[in-house]
Amino acid sequence: MSSSFDSVRVAVIGGGPAGLMAAEALARPGVQVDVYDAMPSVGRKFLMAGKGGMNITHSEPLEPFLGRYGARREQIAPLLDAFGPDALRAWLQGLGVETFVGSSGRVFPADMKAAPMLRAWLHRLREAGVRFHMRHRWNGWTSPSSRSDNDTTTHALTFETPEGVQTVTCDAVVFALGGASWPRLGSDAAWVPLMTARDIPIAPLRPANCGFDADWSPYLRERFAGQPVKPVAITVTDVDNRVHNRQGEILLTETGLEGSLIYAMSAFIRDRILADGEVTISLDLAPGLALERVVAEVTRPRGSRSMSSHLHGRIGIGGVKLALLHEILSKEAFSDVDVLAQAIKALPVKLVRTRPIAEAISTAGGIPFEALDERMMIEQLPGAFCAGEMLDWEAPTGGYLLTACFASGLVAGRGALDYLKARGASV
Repeated sequence: MSSSFDSVRVAVIGGGPAGLMAAEALARPGVQVDVYDAMPSVGRKFLMAGKGGMNITHSEPLEPFLGRYGARREQIAPLLDAFGPDALRAWLQGLGVETFVGSSGRVFPADMKAAPMLRAWLHRLREAGVRFHMRHRWNGWTSPSSRSDNDTTTHALTFETPEGVQTVTCDAVVFALGGASWPRLGSDAAWVPLMTARDIPIAPLRPANCGFDADWSPYLRERFAGQPVKPVAITVTDVDNRVHNRQGEILLTETGLEGSLIYAMSAFIRDRILADGEVTISLDLAPGLALERVVAEVTRPRGSRSMSSHLHGRIGIGGVKLALLHEILSKEAFSDVDVLAQAIKALPVKLVRTRPIAEAISTAGGIPFEALDERMMIEQLPGAFCAGEMLDWEAPTGGYLLTACFASGLVAGRGALDYLKARGASV
């Protein structure tokens, strides 16, 4: 299909899901799209995320789904209206990738792998004319502002490449540069000072879906690091004094705690540490038993058995759970059956630091939605659009991160298309 887009060129900077989705939205009607990425190949973080099984989205109803985006629910909702979890699954089917819903409600490709999906997607993009430029690290514009002549704005972008610095001129640009987690895979936040130099507001980048330090004793680190604690429930009070409680599984590490349940609560824990320097969470080591039952079992006569054997036999508290009780409680407290029973249902664990942002699964912070229009265009940079994790939002693991990245990329791509049409291009 020929169009007056034939001479229009758009640069997409960043080859993750958001960038590739923007490229597809633009290439379909005939725009010349060039994707630039600093790494030797695209989708590296995407492929790494899929190594343990590619969790692409979630099957829960849209209302609770939207609730996973917390304070940014209102901004994410229009993106998912354009391309929600059902649309994502249909899109995958169009790529030849069948999906299924796991027991947790999470949605996976039938083969559980990310690589076949990415290969099929890249093939379709190349068939649509998308050109890929690897080892091209964006390092800003050639001038302090984009050039406007006769109401036509162009962007002159510079890239560090193996052949030296190159300049690219385009009619619009979509930035999908990621956050600051996993910098070895390309998400290194090198774009932050470049945007700041253009007076684009940036909310400070913070680790999300991350672990926390607890300053364990050498004994606990050496004997129990790497062991899961399950089932367990966490209670934490956020900075607004709201109490959050959730049950699942955590992982005891050499430095503290990680795991799916910690990630789900990480925003509350992180913000409390940022505000107060530390936070004490409460662990329920027997979430299936009421306090009265635990008290009854702990105080039950145990004969010659040790308290440790008694706890293991009566309520299944042993191994790493028992070690946590010994770690937190003094010998005197452990010997006090009333204190011990209370601790089993509400063990106070002090978390003192967030793990480094480079270790986090994702990041919060970035370019705020308030700096964008409804097309995802930066208000003060006509023709420049943003998508994906470089925006100021966060979500827990479980497919929510990827779904919003795909959706924001599609909306940014369509926004760039609308922008080009408004400036004279038409299909």
